[in-house]
Amino acid sequence: MTTDPEQLTIRRAVAADAPVVAELALRTFVDAFAGGSDPHDLALHTARSYGVPQQSAEIAHPGITTLLAEAGGRAAAYAQIRRGQPPSCVPDADAVEIARFYVDQGWHGRGIAQRLMDAALAQAREIGARTVWLMVYEHNPRAMAFYAKEGFREVGRNGYLFGNSLELDYVLVREVEPEPEPRTGE
Repeated sequence: MTTDPEQLTIRRAVAADAPVVAELALRTFVDAFAGGSDPHDLALHTARSYGVPQQSAEIAHPGITTLLAEAGGRAAAYAQIRRGQPPSCVPDADAVEIARFYVDQGWHGRGIAQRLMDAALAQAREIGARTVWLMVYEHNPRAMAFYAKEGFREVGRNGYLFGNSLELDYVLVREVEPEPEPRTGE
């Protein structure tokens, strides 16, 4: 990819974005997990989770915010922030989940993930969250390293249905810093 990451824009997805988000979501999930996954479980999971109807419903859902990162008019990454009941290991019952966080492989290592995380945390702050949580697959060291760098810490494990298999993912949390007070002239 030759597009400058400085030209990255991050915005809330709208209904018309469902086909783009569906394609990006499927591609990034398969890129991340196809190598070590049972092909039947992968096919079953992606059929349940990714497609225009699924992403349309998520974009329209009032408790989900889908953020779409674009560079040069092309989708580069996306994240979803979701309200809901966190697992019992999350110490804040009002915590907000970063339910999906994926960067297209062509954008890895170019600062997109950092900017998308900043936007996800800003969205969590905007809806009043003090804490965010997420789940990460235990065999995804790249993601675990990124989340650790972003201040997430492990608080437990939780089940995740992948096809017909139940996986145990790490549950990570971090606090959402309040918006800095604007400086006034002295």
